Amino acid sequence: MKSLPSYYSKDLLEAGCDEAGRGCLAGPVFAAAVILPHNFMHPGLNDSKQLSEKERLILRPYIEMNAIAWAVASVSEEEIDRINILNASIKAMHLAVSKLAVVPELLLIDGNRFKPYQGISHQCFIEGDSRFASIAAASVLAKTYRDDYMNEMHIIYPQYRWNKNKGYGTAEHRKMILSLGLSPMHRKSFHLKEAQQQIPFNTNL
Repeated sequence: MKSLPSYYSKDLLEAGCDEAGRGCLAGPVFAAAVILPHNFMHPGLNDSKQLSEKERLILRPYIEMNAIAWAVASVSEEEIDRINILNASIKAMHLAVSKLAVVPELLLIDGNRFKPYQGISHQCFIEGDSRFASIAAASVLAKTYRDDYMNEMHIIYPQYRWNKNKGYGTAEHRKMILSLGLSPMHRKSFHLKEAQQQIPFNTNL
């Protein structure tokens, strides 16, 4: 497998940014920011959605050990409901950038929407996580840290099988919501209009 380009601009210190959990029905949205050295190479690094869980977990420590700086942040399901998922995803990326030990000169953003952060230039890329190593690295960190969090929440709410679906709207997850109602971790603004009247908030969870 060919390695992804390690930078967009050879003259600037870049941080790749990506989020995980944007389309989930439950749990926070996570984001990561990663600054990689220009000579970074790993043929297995790609968009986290194209990798197996085992591959992501192998890549995570490699990224963390070889990055110039990296950080992960999250925005809660309550705030997602309050400010909407797009704003929450952007806020999570802002928070991740703010936690970097080194201040980047350029942000490479996966997707087509972003809000300027602290005067740092940014460039958006559709499917950026399959185009640049720093964005792919951010996608791996965001995904694995979110998965870890949802595995922990599965211990508290095992009936929703978050250890398997990680909060995404699988048929099984939707069926459990209709059967059990919503947990406190569910995003109340994320359910299909035709199902909303059928899904009560379960205060016993």
